[in-house]
This record gives sequence, structure tokens and C-alpha cells, in this order.
Amino acid sequence: MSRIGNKPIHLAAGITMSVKDGVVKVKGPKGELSTPTVPGVDIALEEGNIVITRQNEEKQTKAWHGMIRALVSNMVTGVSTGFQKNLEIVGVGYRGQMQGKKLVLNLGYSNPVEYEAPTGIEITMDGPTKLSVKGIDKQVVGQVAAIIRGFRSPEPYQGKGIRYVGERVIRKAGKTGTK
Repeated sequence: MSRIGNKPIHLAAGITMSVKDGVVKVKGPKGELSTPTVPGVDIALEEGNIVITRQNEEKQTKAWHGMIRALVSNMVTGVSTGFQKNLEIVGVGYRGQMQGKKLVLNLGYSNPVEYEAPTGIEITMDGPTKLSVKGIDKQVVGQVAAIIRGFRSPEPYQGKGIRYVGERVIRKAGKTGTK
């Protein structure tokens, strides 16, 4: 029994869902998202809720049941409110700025790191060390945030680098210097 897959997804006003030719499409005020369906899982619209059921009790179908429910739920949330990841830049001389749609980061390398966001993703700087990644697709927002974090991951000795807001970096002691 999939506990997640059995929960219905409530559709707020202004959001529409359609299933056609093996593709689920969700439209809302922020945009439109789509994902392919999988065999053995049915998606229906009942009384303002999206209900996802499975046709059999095979192990793979049960796994797909919960996965499709989570994907459709994320699509509904994305087209209604959107997703956001916040990052912070920690370190002396580490900073970032926006040049048009391009993010330019000074992270202690000999040259600045430049990153162009994919379509549908908005990157904003709140000061020189605060960064926000916004969009309607949860997977793409998370991937862009991970790519930006990967330019200079937090290091364990001084804690310098790019980290998610609220991320706890475990620090190491380093050398003692005694003989």
C-alpha cells in the first residue's frame, strides 16, 4: 500500500489538469508543466481533486504509484506558488552579482565564475552574499541550486564556500602545531 500515492491532490482555483496521450499537463497562474505517465497507474480528476490509482499490486507499480503522485503534487504546487532555494556565500572576498541574466561569482579563483540560468529559472541577489533561485519546476530549481553550490562547496576547516541557508557545515579541528 502506497501511503503517499493514496492521498488525493487538491486543485486550487485557477489550476487545470489534463491527461492526454500518456502525458499529464498542469496549468496555473505561474505557467504550465507536464510529465509522462507510467503503465499501470491511472490519473483521474474527481470533484476538484486529482486521484491516482494503480491497476495491480506489483512491486514496480506500487513504486510508480507514489512517484507519479509526488511528481503531480509538485507540478500543482509549482504552477500555483512556485519553488525557491536560498543560498549564502561565506568567505572573505567571496561575493556575487547579477550582470543582466548572468550570475557572476568571485569565489577566490583567478577568474570569476559566470553562470547563465536556464529558461524558467530566476536568480536574484539580495546583497553581495545572499542568493535566491526561483522557478516552477522543483527538480530544475534544486539542480540549479546544486550547480551553483558546486562552484565552491563549503570546506570543513574554515567553512568558506556557497551553502544553503540553514545548512550546517561540520567543522574539523585542523593542525595543532605542537611538538
